[in-house]
Amino acid sequence: MKKFFSKNTGLLFIMPWFLGLVVFRLVPFMLSLGLSFTNYKLINTPSFIGLENYKTMIADEYFRTSFINTFKYVFLTVPFKLSFALFIAYILNFKLKGVNFFRTAYYIPSILGGSVAIAILWRFIFSQDGLVNMITGIFGIPAVNWLGDPKTALFTVSLLRVWQFGSAMIIFLAALRNVPTELYEAAEIDGASKIAVFFKITLPILTPVIFFNFVMQLVEAFQEFKGPYLITQGGPRNSTMLLPLLIYNNAFAYFKMGYASAIAWTLFIVIMIFTVFTFKSQKHWVHYNDE
Repeated sequence: MKKFFSKNTGLLFIMPWFLGLVVFRLVPFMLSLGLSFTNYKLINTPSFIGLENYKTMIADEYFRTSFINTFKYVFLTVPFKLSFALFIAYILNFKLKGVNFFRTAYYIPSILGGSVAIAILWRFIFSQDGLVNMITGIFGIPAVNWLGDPKTALFTVSLLRVWQFGSAMIIFLAALRNVPTELYEAAEIDGASKIAVFFKITLPILTPVIFFNFVMQLVEAFQEFKGPYLITQGGPRNSTMLLPLLIYNNAFAYFKMGYASAIAWTLFIVIMIFTVFTFKSQKHWVHYNDE
């Protein structure tokens, strides 16, 4: 027995994590696939109905609206968040006075942004008589119903995720500090401008990190739930109804577990397609050191 433990110490250490992965991830994952082909409302025994849930989903106006909203949300948040994170990281990479304070301050939203309190605070800040309209009112700008107007509600909710750019910023900052200084010195000798140095030296070297951050933020954005649920509950007029929120409503408000599972698997397939496409595209724009 002692010999067995000595040879399998590593396996024993990861066993709690592995059991958690199987029990709380893999088993529900596979069960949801089976449920997507059934009519299951929690109080009844699942009955097999084939592809009916998927057919209903295609004809469901709420699903189509949520599907479009989800893509709008992803295309709004991911580019803005990555661009802003890279911009701030580039500035903080310079030897500025008090730079450590600013690095900490910019990272704090990533810690607090996922909390329920911040989401509720966001709702009050952008309300009709909230802080944003109070500030714009000083300059004579009419109040905007940020969360009550379907034209601005999704954009306002998207700002909460963009505001949580700290984690991506830290990764960019670590990558920037590893850019060889001799490349900058050679560019300076050649008389290259700051903009040319950024686009010709810094950006190509950062492409592996940009790729990593892009994939991580893409997957997270497709699964966004807390913001739309706490701030707008999917309104107004379903303008902020995203697929994760639609899954939640069907599963726990209407008890349509089979239908919710079908939507969840559709979302999984969409994320997988985008992730695979991103990995396939990296050979055209990601530059690694060994190339």
